[in-house]
Amino acid sequence: MAMQSVRRRFFNIVRESEKIRFLSTQQVIDRESKYGSRYVTPLPLVITRAEGVFMWDMDGKRYYDYLSGLAACNQGHCHPRLVKVMREQAGKLTHASRIYYSEPTGALAEYLTKLLGWDRFLPMNTGVEGCDTAVKLARRWGYRMKKVPSGKATVVFAQGNFWGRSLAAISASTDPNCYIDFGPYMPLFEIVPYNDTAALERKFQENPNICGFMVEPIQGEGGIVVPSDGYLKRVRELCTQYNVLWIADEVLTGFGRTGTRLGIDHDGARPDIVIVGKSLSGGMLPVSGILADNEIMLCFDLNSHGSTFAGNALGNKIALEAVKIVEEENLAENAKKMGKILREELEKMPKDIVAEIRGRGLLAGIVLNKEMKINEWDLSIKLKDAGLLTRAAQGLVKVVRIVPPLTITEEQLRESLNILTTVLKSCK
Repeated sequence: MAMQSVRRRFFNIVRESEKIRFLSTQQVIDRESKYGSRYVTPLPLVITRAEGVFMWDMDGKRYYDYLSGLAACNQGHCHPRLVKVMREQAGKLTHASRIYYSEPTGALAEYLTKLLGWDRFLPMNTGVEGCDTAVKLARRWGYRMKKVPSGKATVVFAQGNFWGRSLAAISASTDPNCYIDFGPYMPLFEIVPYNDTAALERKFQENPNICGFMVEPIQGEGGIVVPSDGYLKRVRELCTQYNVLWIADEVLTGFGRTGTRLGIDHDGARPDIVIVGKSLSGGMLPVSGILADNEIMLCFDLNSHGSTFAGNALGNKIALEAVKIVEEENLAENAKKMGKILREELEKMPKDIVAEIRGRGLLAGIVLNKEMKINEWDLSIKLKDAGLLTRAAQGLVKVVRIVPPLTITEEQLRESLNILTTVLKSCK
């Protein structure tokens, strides 16, 4: 009887798996719509496979990916080196917590600190956790090193910033969609205009208790906004002058995306704290972290910070390989080269369609002419039908993102751009 019960359970499992296997696209969409959360509206297709710069849906249709998993897949989807490392490490050790030492933790920290030039690396999981950790560290430094009075440590952020949707992140947001009806908010967060160092200096002069200024080298969700040349150098000078920690949010721009190793490299300026994430994971699982020198990082002492999964062996092993791929396959150089072609081709578009081209490397956004009547959703659907997947930047109807994997070839770039420009011309 016991054996018959086991067999019945086995065959029931098989039957259920067969049902799932033969679900239609609409059935998959309907099920998630019914049982899942509803804070996002996905495009109406189901991705089942991805490789390199391509993704495939349930019907076997192939698409160019112009979002790269929101820039997490700089190395391309399912890079064979990452798949190999993940399989090997998963068979040995995935997670034991930071209560113990594991070889991948120190290996990743050593590689990143020597490659990027800071003393220490603290691993976390997601980009928003990395940013939150940086803010937390800046406040601790403010109290212990700058001697800010207790409860007065202030952090400044740029208008249009986006670093996630935790309560701390939305407290710094200037986008009503992010913060309305989620208060009360984190105190002593202040805002200055992006790309405005005069306003930043006034803020520093007004408040001696500012301990940190966090800013993106290029604002992503803010609309792929590139600051003026020299902006980051001036930020460095002001932060040094007023004894404020400069925190660079490189979650999006890090590891080759803009045509250099980090986004800050375009100005050659060195922040006090750097936050990395997204492509640090190679798109395999969440990995993020912060880099800082000893004087700052060691303000975190015993039990003052931690996370269950941060720094797990599997994540660290994958992250190490992910960064090595960017370096060894010269993906930053490829992003620079492909970004030049991208801009040259898009500049051929009529101004009554494309009003402006923003970005660096393969982090680009095209601002559509205001006279273009098509909305973001309808344009995304038209592009999907033509074989290209992307979406507009958050909250901005007419800034279309171009963020393909950094492994894209010139042939693939030109073919995908032809899809994009053909669809745009048809919407005129």
